[in-house]
Amino acid sequence: MLDVRGWRCMLGILIFTCGVGAADTQVIELLEGENFWGGCVTDGRAMPFGRADFERDLYGNTQGNQAQPLLISDRGRYVWCEEPFKFRFEGRSLKIDSREGPIQTGKQGDTLRDVFRYVSRTFFPSNGKIPDERLFVKPQYNTWIELIYDQREDRIRKYANDILSHGFPAGVLMIDDNWQEDYGVWEFHPGRFSHPKDMMNTLHEQGFQVMLWICPYFSPDSETFRQLDRKGFFLKDKRGGTYMRRWWNGYSASLDLTNPAAVTYFQARLAALVETYGVDGFKLDAGDANHYHDQNIKASRDISPNAFSELWAQLGLPFRLNEYRACWKLAGQPLAQRLRDKGHTWRDLRQLIPDALALGLLGYAYVCPDLIGGGEYSYFYNNPGKALDQELIVRSAQCSALMPMMQFSVAPWRVLSEDNMAICRDMARLHEAMGTEILALARASSTSGEPMVRAMEYMYPHQAYSEIKDQFLLGDSILVAPVLEKGKRARSVVFP
Repeated sequence: MLDVRGWRCMLGILIFTCGVGAADTQVIELLEGENFWGGCVTDGRAMPFGRADFERDLYGNTQGNQAQPLLISDRGRYVWCEEPFKFRFEGRSLKIDSREGPIQTGKQGDTLRDVFRYVSRTFFPSNGKIPDERLFVKPQYNTWIELIYDQREDRIRKYANDILSHGFPAGVLMIDDNWQEDYGVWEFHPGRFSHPKDMMNTLHEQGFQVMLWICPYFSPDSETFRQLDRKGFFLKDKRGGTYMRRWWNGYSASLDLTNPAAVTYFQARLAALVETYGVDGFKLDAGDANHYHDQNIKASRDISPNAFSELWAQLGLPFRLNEYRACWKLAGQPLAQRLRDKGHTWRDLRQLIPDALALGLLGYAYVCPDLIGGGEYSYFYNNPGKALDQELIVRSAQCSALMPMMQFSVAPWRVLSEDNMAICRDMARLHEAMGTEILALARASSTSGEPMVRAMEYMYPHQAYSEIKDQFLLGDSILVAPVLEKGKRARSVVFP
């Protein structure tokens, strides 16, 4: 039974308060013309909220990307909770429900920027550190689309050689899923990598920094699994057995991130890869909150599904070369945050800027858009009935070039004409040429907490810019307005 303590009204907010540690519900009456941003990054297209009905429950649901228990408005109002909440915009009201509460609300200033600065320094202050500077100053390359699950030494060497031979600058190279012997057995597969140390040395000599894909899952048919299972390093089910989770690569055991000994073991394995092979960093994937949204899970500590995602993000902090696609809280920390995989479609291309704007307004400053041309591999792999759209890949490269980071995967020299490949190469070189300025913005964000990718409304408030989601500001002085419509050779640009 709820311990009802009463109702109160402040700043136009009708608040229903429950007992300490209990659920909390608040109802906010929207001001005339007020707009809100927040929740899940993948809802960027729907933002700002307030003009149409919208509902999202953040509990165990970050929509495959980053999320924050935060809502902020262009009238300076905010909603924050340390735990995930459900929110609903209906008519001219906003209702927030948390399972554990308390929900914090207030007003700071009169603009989106005013309130963001306040919530940033209050709830997720930056610590003055950034991810490795090489993520910003050079293009990134990911082996995923070209190699999919066939990650082999000879093919990785060829991919790197092709990058250089076609005039693209060396940068960070990410070796994606299936380089390893098995999930949880974090050693190069001996059948696919004959000389991994030599490969790493060669890549370094060519000017690449190398990251490896990892996840918190362990295949149950390995000796590593058997050893760690005896130590109690995996999540349990309610009957006390090892919990097996179905995820996109089958059934696996999941590391108990609430067990300090398990986390120490995992970080030691990553450190061993750094020491043994010269690995520079890690792409930490599959930390989605929904993977832990199961009442059958029993961990060393009782935490929300979202908190597991937060713990997975904390695990990567010792490695300055890092990348996350799913994250809960941890804004303000030196973690590179990539937008979730997009399809090879114009619709998804147009999602990049709204999502990048949302990412910044949730406090994640270090933005990497999705892979150029789209990161959803089903559009590229074993799909002969659908030809790739060269124009789409070129426009994607142009959209990414002046983001804080840009990442190639599908090889432009393989799928594009010579002219179109040259445009993509020019965009890679443009990003490199802007590297000093981009890096300076990253360092500024590490102390101010402000987004690197900024909405027009953020910089120029109350000028009817809240719905502009197809152009952005890099910092406070560079206006970026890429062409995002198929067949178009011109577009309208709004100048402040």
